Amino acid sequence: MKRTLAWILLLAMVLGMCVPALAEEASVPEITKVYQMAIPESEALAFTSNLKIGWNLGNTFDATRDGYNGDDLSIETYWCGAKTNEAMFDALKQAGFNTIRIPVSWHNHVDAHFTINKPWLDRVQEVCDWALSRDMYVILNIHHDVYPEYLYPSEEHYATAERYVTAIWGQLAERFAGYDEHLIFESMNEPRLKDTALEWWFGNHDRPGLESAECINKLNQAFVNTVRAAGGQNATRYLMVPGYCASPNFACAEYFRLPEDTIENRLIVSVHAYTPYSFALQMDGTDHFSINEGNSTREISSFMDNLYYRFIKSGIPVVIGEFGAMEKNGNLQDRLDFIAFYVASASARGIPCIWWDNHVFAGNGERFGLLQRIDAIFPEPLLVDALMRYAGYEAVPARGQ
Repeated sequence: MKRTLAWILLLAMVLGMCVPALAEEASVPEITKVYQMAIPESEALAFTSNLKIGWNLGNTFDATRDGYNGDDLSIETYWCGAKTNEAMFDALKQAGFNTIRIPVSWHNHVDAHFTINKPWLDRVQEVCDWALSRDMYVILNIHHDVYPEYLYPSEEHYATAERYVTAIWGQLAERFAGYDEHLIFESMNEPRLKDTALEWWFGNHDRPGLESAECINKLNQAFVNTVRAAGGQNATRYLMVPGYCASPNFACAEYFRLPEDTIENRLIVSVHAYTPYSFALQMDGTDHFSINEGNSTREISSFMDNLYYRFIKSGIPVVIGEFGAMEKNGNLQDRLDFIAFYVASASARGIPCIWWDNHVFAGNGERFGLLQRIDAIFPEPLLVDALMRYAGYEAVPARGQ
């Protein structure tokens, strides 16, 4: 009997060595190291707090095609492979998203005078209406139009860029003049010196970069003037404006300035931040993020502090119009840690966030997909849970707050 029991125990040990341990199940982490900052009483900050958490309809109306002059509506599916439908907005609303950013590239859909083709504008309006009818907020913009023939923010091309901005926004402001404050206009997406060494960064002594930053200031002013002059609800509509390439660093730089406006507290600073870059966006970067490691969280806290002290503390709202972390090697828990810390940190500073969803879930591309559009389902619901849990999160007040 003893010999038999010994053999049984030995066999159990061998079998146990051959069976791999089960991986720890991913979960939304608890946030304990984010502190609440004092949020001033401001009509504009109260407005942006209602945006809560948002979702980008990416790779859709922002799709572009060189030399394209075909059917306007076919380009909607050119990048994402799925036509936008109402069931998507039902799923987003039910999940808790309160804001939809609709990036739109217009240059493939205008004539020589920058007049927008009617089928394209009608389709954009239809999709805006689907979100607005569900009591959601919509952000509408000019997206991938950074070309010398359209919207290139350099001194050489400034006259054309201003003509383009005023033409597009004049038409949009007229079309949507009767829409209330649930519709927000965003002047430009990541304006920059595209295809140059200064595209994403320039120093304080790089003259072309500084000139471009000033061109962007002037284009933002032309945008505000055009919308306000269109009448209707445009007189009081909330307007979003970015700095150079929509970077938080350039927004906080001394050469960025808000446009002058005919009404107070209706301007929002627009920034994008895939931070830390090596984790969130760099294809060959790290797949690791931990809320317990300063190397993971430090950059997030730093740029959000800069935005808080430059704008929020003075009652000027900020919206992070694009953020996210692409899937890498099945790193779901790392992405959950990232979302929890990022969104909680932004919420503690009064800054709403909008997830970039390009509808890419597999392959070698930037895998930011969140909503599977054809079936209107979320393949990784935990990512959505993390977004919802920390949107509007009220952290423990910091000392002195």
